[in-house]
Amino acid sequence: MKYCIYVLLSFLIISCADINKDTAKENSSKEMADVDYNPEAVLDSLNITLRDQGIPVANYVHAARADNLLFLAGKGPKQANGENIIGKLGDSLTIEQGYQAAREVGINQLSVLKAELGNLNKVKRIVSVHGMVNAAPDFKDHSKVINGYSDLMVEVFGDNGKHARAAVGMGSLPGNMAVEIEMVVEVYE
Repeated sequence: MKYCIYVLLSFLIISCADINKDTAKENSSKEMADVDYNPEAVLDSLNITLRDQGIPVANYVHAARADNLLFLAGKGPKQANGENIIGKLGDSLTIEQGYQAAREVGINQLSVLKAELGNLNKVKRIVSVHGMVNAAPDFKDHSKVINGYSDLMVEVFGDNGKHARAAVGMGSLPGNMAVEIEMVVEVYE
């Protein structure tokens, strides 16, 4: 009799676990289907073409995933012509030029996301952005520069693009690029 009770309890536990898995998958799919934005259509309306980011030139990857978080490596403001926007904010570059450089980084990071996920609708939200500005020692408008990136994320993802952020000054950046930005993204399974 005890054996029958154990078998029956085991069956119930396993059945409940399967039901929970199915419910979680269904909720995850439903959650993704309820998102009423289409980031790729927004990119089209903005006339933004995503770019192949190639293979990293050093010993790192463009993105690393941990569960539902995607950590994107720092990217610079490489333009469609293959050239980085270079210079130091508060010296050879204006705030407006820095803003545009940060926006270019955003396009490059969106390109990485698309390559990693296959579809930008899989982005649940932009979680965190760390913006580094190549700045003269007396430059004080780092946030205005990184706004170029943040504004693009909100344009593309709506409220899901709003994120925690740091905007800090650096004495230099690789190749004298104007900005470098990394981010963390939550994605649907």
